[in-house]
Amino acid sequence: MKTLDPLSGISAFLAVAECLNFSRAAEKLDMSRATISAQLQQLEQRLGVRLLQRTTRSVTLTEAGLAYHQALTGVLPQIREAERAALALQQEAVGRIRISAPPDLAQTHLAPLVADFLRQNPAIAVVLDLSHDTVNLVDQGFDLAIRGTMSVEENVITRRLGASRVYLCASPDYLRAHGNPAHPDELAAHACLHFSPLRWGRIWQLRKDDDTVRIPFVPPLEVNCGMFLRSAALEGAGITLLPAFLCGEDIRAGRLVSVLDNWSLGAIPVHAVYPDNRHIAAKVRQFVAFLAKRLTGHPDFRSP
Repeated sequence: MKTLDPLSGISAFLAVAECLNFSRAAEKLDMSRATISAQLQQLEQRLGVRLLQRTTRSVTLTEAGLAYHQALTGVLPQIREAERAALALQQEAVGRIRISAPPDLAQTHLAPLVADFLRQNPAIAVVLDLSHDTVNLVDQGFDLAIRGTMSVEENVITRRLGASRVYLCASPDYLRAHGNPAHPDELAAHACLHFSPLRWGRIWQLRKDDDTVRIPFVPPLEVNCGMFLRSAALEGAGITLLPAFLCGEDIRAGRLVSVLDNWSLGAIPVHAVYPDNRHIAAKVRQFVAFLAKRLTGHPDFRSP
């Protein structure tokens, strides 16, 4: 069978040159004699020279074969060392992890977790790219992505890290000044601060039992940054829709108040996403396991 790997022919040549016997070379490489012979023929054809002089009783190196053998001295140990280095990165938690993550989730939760992970794993470095855009993991060279979204693209491997409840919330000062709505229909009379990347547009959809209400609105503030919306809500600018990983701590501390708490806006699943292959490096597996352990049970990642 024809092979496109030039190193396989080189390994066969070096084994035969050392043993001067096809059967012993085949045994050394755990190959059949026919495979050794085929690889050597392909190597000689590619080089355009005869490397071995074969007879029924002996194998000797030609002048070209001797020169080629001398030039290759030390190649196999270097190849084995290269393989060892590659396997070490695959099997040991060392090296660099390149991660894509949404900026809001990264600033509120990933930053302290990454810092703690680095303290525990000094042989690992993290390169974090913050963006709401969906990246192509393979083409753009990412080891991992963290997705806080309702849907995940195909051809990736995912591990669910949790789900973050979505709240409507406002500051106590805003609600004292403008009233606390008792029904979703009353939202039309309020300043509704909008996160522009939402795929359903300027509509909030709330559910209660079998009742679903869709509330269209014209926002006085529209922005593509959840952290900015959170800050605006804290300053009393209006009512906004935020996931628990952005507003949970503020609600627990009383800085923001959950509005229409008996109506549901759903939850945002949070996933770790890998390229679709079987060779997940140990450093990536360890980082994801660390995230899953730390986020499991966290109040901001437990949807009701």
